[in-house]
Amino acid sequence: MAESTTAVTRVVTTIGTAGAVAVGGRGLPPGYPYKIESLYGIEDPQFLRTMGFLLGPPMVGGNNVDTLVNGDQIFPAMLEAIESAEKSITLETFIYWEGEVGEKFSRKLADRAKAGVKVHILIDAVGSNKLDDDYVKRMTDAGCDVELYNPLRKSDVLSFGRLNHRTHRKILVIDGKLGFTGGVGIADEWLGNAQDEDHWRDNQYRITGPVVASLQAAFADHWIEATGKVIHGDHYFPLLAETGHKLGQVFKSGPGGGGESMQLMYLLSFAAARKRILLGTAYLVPDQLTINCLIEARQRGVQVQIVIPGTTTDKMITLHASRACWGQMLEAGIEIYLYERTMYHCKLMVVDGLWTSVGSSNLDNRGFRLNGEANLNVFDADLAQVQERLFDDDLKHCHQVTLDEWKKRPMTEKLKEKFARAARWQL
Repeated sequence: MAESTTAVTRVVTTIGTAGAVAVGGRGLPPGYPYKIESLYGIEDPQFLRTMGFLLGPPMVGGNNVDTLVNGDQIFPAMLEAIESAEKSITLETFIYWEGEVGEKFSRKLADRAKAGVKVHILIDAVGSNKLDDDYVKRMTDAGCDVELYNPLRKSDVLSFGRLNHRTHRKILVIDGKLGFTGGVGIADEWLGNAQDEDHWRDNQYRITGPVVASLQAAFADHWIEATGKVIHGDHYFPLLAETGHKLGQVFKSGPGGGGESMQLMYLLSFAAARKRILLGTAYLVPDQLTINCLIEARQRGVQVQIVIPGTTTDKMITLHASRACWGQMLEAGIEIYLYERTMYHCKLMVVDGLWTSVGSSNLDNRGFRLNGEANLNVFDADLAQVQERLFDDDLKHCHQVTLDEWKKRPMTEKLKEKFARAARWQL
């Protein structure tokens, strides 16, 4: 079957160089034409080969993935998993804040450490600026190994240079066998069922099967970077039996390795789309390459729908920066929806009802270049259908932005957008 060969061009790198630097652990260097051609669809075996060999660990089968919706489902499942730990717990999070949730997690983690379980906790030093020191003391006194990721140290001049590089990964692994990832932080904002502005909308994913080893490896990657310590052995990497039929991979990126590989994963997915692209993100500040890829998908007849937070957002500057680029997307027929009930914090991509990517990355420069991120990619119609159903339910609580509405926005909003766009590379 003939495929579209329309190319998107940006000054970054050639596709061959992109593959080399992604696999070799270097960011994509600027300065060369970068083309992504729509050569094959999601169902073509070449798509999975590309995802496995160009971007990261190969796709592995035999996995099961359960979708947990909002805090009412997410936190009980995670805390129950922690209670069940017999050998090891690894936890990496961008947000760990003071409150009911932080208190519960600190006590459960401390209890398992006292029981002889090896507990390793990696917390981002900037994202968790609201962390209660009493939680850290409780956990360390119990035997937990608690570390901060890229803290600012007055005695270390180099720490200033690393301050802009954060871990945004959300990883929990129990005994090397049971994993969780998604968009959720350890904070009260995620409690409840997205019923009001104080209770956020998000998903988390419970994972079993061989792919959990890659999730553990993503934690180990940052743990080595932050501490110089290596976790290994069957407490962390046991032989994993198949638990389902889903084909998946855990794909990671960050300034320390594969700096723009996360963006490349999204762009290759857009290029392979033939029917429908669903995107849910807390922060939509795409660069021109990303916008062009989405527009080209739309020109191929692909329906493109994007859900982002409305005025209930924790970062209004990001909404202003995002709105500045809506015009060309709306003109192309891309649908943009503002979630109105509460803060929308999901990170979701579904392509053609088969390919799902969930995890920590947003569609912005921090997600694509500055942060350490980790996504779970799954090729499975059943999981994709669950995400589509949740996405369609979320649309019921959204306002669809029209091109006419965007054009008629007040001058004061346009000025805010202009200033916000100037800071877009940090958003």
